[in-house]
Amino acid sequence: MKNIEVDQDEVAAYDFKLPRELIAQHPVEHRIDARLMLLDRKSQSIEHYYVRDLPEILNAGDALILNNSKVIPARLIGTRTSTGGKWEGLFLKADSSGLWEILSKTRGNLVPGETISLLDREGRAKPVLSVVAKLDSGHLAVRPIDLDTPQVLECYGRVPLPPYIRDGQMVDHDIQAYQTVYAKHPGSVAAPTAGLHFTVDLIRHLQSKGVMTVPVTLHVGLGTFRPVNTERLSQHQMHTEYGELSEKSAEKLRECREAGGRIVAVGTTSVRVVESAAEAQAGPFRAWSGMTDIFIKPPYEFQALDALMTNFHLPKSTLLALVSAFAGREFVMRAYEEAIAQRYRFFSYGDCMLIV
Repeated sequence: MKNIEVDQDEVAAYDFKLPRELIAQHPVEHRIDARLMLLDRKSQSIEHYYVRDLPEILNAGDALILNNSKVIPARLIGTRTSTGGKWEGLFLKADSSGLWEILSKTRGNLVPGETISLLDREGRAKPVLSVVAKLDSGHLAVRPIDLDTPQVLECYGRVPLPPYIRDGQMVDHDIQAYQTVYAKHPGSVAAPTAGLHFTVDLIRHLQSKGVMTVPVTLHVGLGTFRPVNTERLSQHQMHTEYGELSEKSAEKLRECREAGGRIVAVGTTSVRVVESAAEAQAGPFRAWSGMTDIFIKPPYEFQALDALMTNFHLPKSTLLALVSAFAGREFVMRAYEEAIAQRYRFFSYGDCMLIV
């Protein structure tokens, strides 16, 4: 049969049919018991392991890039105080004066001076937010009435789960499960999910073997939930996110590369940091911080990576395009077919692959 040339800029080239029951609704009981598919780019081979096997797969001198951004409890549920009408919101950011920018969903139009009553996790309601204005972006500007931002999110915030996990409805277990064990800097509205597979003991085991861990920060933004609604990837407007590669981490990566170790990005968010830094600094492994809207898709020349650990992503997504740029679209789509046949678990709480 003659091979058919695929236009890799077409969004349809990244489509696949996924049985609904393979979308993980809960994480495995023990993080390291998640399955791990090993893809070798050179041999085009696929092998099957578990995350707990990483110490046997990685080598002394390798470096794991870990995104230490922390998920904030950004989802808010409540009512319009004056009418009792249902209201939902997603905290996006706050300025130095305490003014919030949020996504807001309710019937009718909220007006300046109106208050929003939030429900705590016990179902009790209290007026907490005062509406200031509607912004040009369509988002809402509000100000907490009595509490500061951390207090409001701590008392009333919920983990903003993706809609494909229990329709976004949080349970108590998600507070810990949807957070990496090395999360440090609050700022993400979604978890860097490849990192959810690590435990403190696994990291210590890897470090004792000589595998370096290199922290970076990328605050995962609202755009991570947005689908690609264009026919071609080149027509898609990529979202912006804040990222940082410290001088200390950059130095570790330089040392790893110079010593012949492999640089392994844990998650697409880690990829975005080091490749954004490389583009901004005209070369890899130099300190950088700032906003990035980097869109990694075929063809893309990677400057900073030797391997990638990542979850199984949604069809027709920018994340699947990134993975395809790294490993080759045909190889990745073949791996996805095998993952479905082998009943791997998909998306945020699912299994993962390691591409070497």
